[in-house]
Amino acid sequence: MRQLALPFPHDPPYGAASFLAAPCNAAALTWLDRAPSGWPGLRLAVWGGPGCGKTHLLHRWAERHGALLLPGGLLRGMPPPPDTPLGVDDADTTAEDAALLHLLNAAAEAGQPVLLAGRTAPARWRVGLPDLASRLRAITAVPIGAPDDDLLRSLLARLLIERQLPVAEAVQDWMLRHLPRSPAALREAAALLDRGALAAGRHVTRRLAEDCLAPLLAGSDDISASVSPETAQMTPLL
Repeated sequence: MRQLALPFPHDPPYGAASFLAAPCNAAALTWLDRAPSGWPGLRLAVWGGPGCGKTHLLHRWAERHGALLLPGGLLRGMPPPPDTPLGVDDADTTAEDAALLHLLNAAAEAGQPVLLAGRTAPARWRVGLPDLASRLRAITAVPIGAPDDDLLRSLLARLLIERQLPVAEAVQDWMLRHLPRSPAALREAAALLDRGALAAGRHVTRRLAEDCLAPLLAGSDDISASVSPETAQMTPLL
């Protein structure tokens, strides 16, 4: 009998201990481990592709410095002067340019640091306000590079462990050889396997993995375009 796979959300851990350090994120870690007073203008941005670990880094930094984290997509109006450091996730998707400009100005007046995260460097964000564009160009931006083989392997293993999903090492090796080489693809793969194994009522085998991962194995130039609603919330897992 097949089981109904209910879409329970999976909340990834954001603690410092669960972050996977690697050469691709070493520069970002170095900057975040500095005191914010060492950031030019008390501002810093980290940027990189989907699932590269931006949100995880923001949570890690916020936990250390008692910062308030804000979602860029919901940033509107005129934020009040902050009394704590600020982190803005998906800052390149800010709903209102004026809101981000006011936030940067208010933080500067209050002497509070601001950490931004986006998919590209702030100087490349499409904004309509010249004052905001000028401020974004002045922000030090640190990229998170493409993951290497060791990081992808460690990430896949941890994603499966988080879901308590036993998968043989040989099957994991096969996945790593055939899936797109991106954290977002591995995250989507873990979610698909989890739902498929539950629905089938059996352990993950090579055959089950082939069936469950068919949408990803077919290939896509932009894996983020096919990410499910569940995994779309989990951008940062490195």
